[in-house]
Amino acid sequence: MNRSPSTDLVPTQNARPSAIPIAQMRHLYRLDEVEKRLTKLPTKEHEHLRATYERMLEKGPERFQVKPSSLPAMDHLYSTLPNFHPVLDDVKRQLALCEDSRDALEITPMLLLGPPGVGKTHFAREIAQLLGTGMGFLSMSSLTAGWVLSGASSQWKGARPGKVFETLVDGSYANPVIVVDEIDKAGGEHAYDPLGALYSLLEHDTAHSFVDEFAEVPIDASQVIWVATANDERSIPGPILNRMNVYEVHSPDRDAARAIALRLYQGIRQSHDWGQRFEAVPCDDVLDAMAALAPREMRRSWMTAFGNAKLARRERIEVADLPDQGAGKRNPIGFVH
Repeated sequence: MNRSPSTDLVPTQNARPSAIPIAQMRHLYRLDEVEKRLTKLPTKEHEHLRATYERMLEKGPERFQVKPSSLPAMDHLYSTLPNFHPVLDDVKRQLALCEDSRDALEITPMLLLGPPGVGKTHFAREIAQLLGTGMGFLSMSSLTAGWVLSGASSQWKGARPGKVFETLVDGSYANPVIVVDEIDKAGGEHAYDPLGALYSLLEHDTAHSFVDEFAEVPIDASQVIWVATANDERSIPGPILNRMNVYEVHSPDRDAARAIALRLYQGIRQSHDWGQRFEAVPCDDVLDAMAALAPREMRRSWMTAFGNAKLARRERIEVADLPDQGAGKRNPIGFVH
């Protein structure tokens, strides 16, 4: 299994402005293949498939293949995602390789492995925003069929294309970020292996001619940037793990959690007119209490606290304003020492 290198990169002190994306056009499929499929469809049958082919012809096969024109500013990510530094280091390395070349942006598929609430899905969204290539999102915990990635044969009632096909055909980019959330929960009672399509999609060579089972037209998915998240790697097949860089993401330590809570507080305060009525920095005991929460719980806890303080006619949040952690909430994540 590929593990992330332990060597850390030190973020630069002087952040660059965000790099302007540059793009070239990439053909994702052949129009003659689509036209051939369309002409063979029986009249007044397979209307959904017919509409899919017509949409492919209308949109055309070209999509933007985007990469930053220079190494984008990442200091804000190092600051706001302190428990993701090894992942950010690898992303920075891979961005640097194509920074001043004609090569396409290549990011090795990554798996973010860690307990719930540490910010894995948030990190994936931040990476998509950093790269500027658009994003497709797939939650494996809510699957109703095993063909959601690769589509189902048009012979089946209610069949439709898979998420990869839809993201590429309906989107504007040849290299979108596709997030496979909670990949470890893809088991269950499925007629098909939900992860079966990933065996070829995660391999650069075979992804060049990915065939969605619904459309049955080869499509170039080789430029997709894959980000998967999981709580437990034991239920993920070995061949899938071997195709990805696996990063073990821990809960932020106490100081990092306080810093995240403070940034969230200041961000909420600055983005609302009513926020200006509150003090610029919350008191230490409130930050200590907030630091005991998982990062994804902090924002809604701050909103509750702001509301409670407002009802009490105070401009300062107190610990009593925070939500009751015992009321219908799971135990907070402990600190990493």
